[in-house]
Amino acid sequence: MEYPHPIIAREGWPFVAVTLAAALIGTFLAGGWSAPLWLLFAFVLQFFRDPPRPIPQGEGLVLSPADGRVVSVEACRDPFVDRDALRISVFMNVFNAHSNRSPVDGRVVKRWHLPGKFINAELSKASVENERNALWLKTAEGFDVTCVQVAGLVARRILCYVDEGAELKRGERYGFIRFGSRLDVYLPDRARPRVSIGDKVYAAKSVIAQLPVAA
Repeated sequence: MEYPHPIIAREGWPFVAVTLAAALIGTFLAGGWSAPLWLLFAFVLQFFRDPPRPIPQGEGLVLSPADGRVVSVEACRDPFVDRDALRISVFMNVFNAHSNRSPVDGRVVKRWHLPGKFINAELSKASVENERNALWLKTAEGFDVTCVQVAGLVARRILCYVDEGAELKRGERYGFIRFGSRLDVYLPDRARPRVSIGDKVYAAKSVIAQLPVAA
């Protein structure tokens, strides 16, 4: 789905409006004592930022679906498509931009929404225990890529705007999570990771893996 990148994510407009109104009213009523309200407004503004990003070009590139820090690069079993896979996980804290972008060009084969817990999304067990929304993407070359939005300790709202049959472009915005969480990407087990644990990555801008030449 197309998104005009208005700098502030549309999901944040009500929060920005409310905190700005509170800060202005606080300034009118209490002057300098309203400083905490302006700090809250600044936090909300930075949390919901949604800047345009240059999309890297190149065959087989897998882009980060979220801003954050890489917390997992490991071989595992994809629980959605039931296959051996390479999983790369990105943890978003409350200071990261929270728009979620498609890691590859592909068609949404299936979508799942699973209820669950709200434990710290930085922990590995959050991938199987927390509430999550998963998209199974099929690339034109026949590769399966599963992208999973995982709720966290503070994040209680996963938003996904695409469903089965949708065509996504690499770097295209498809969802949002409030407030701090995790994105898991399950790739073919022959994919080559291009990030390591601890690396900082940016949605639609950072290359996290390279798909093999042929499916």
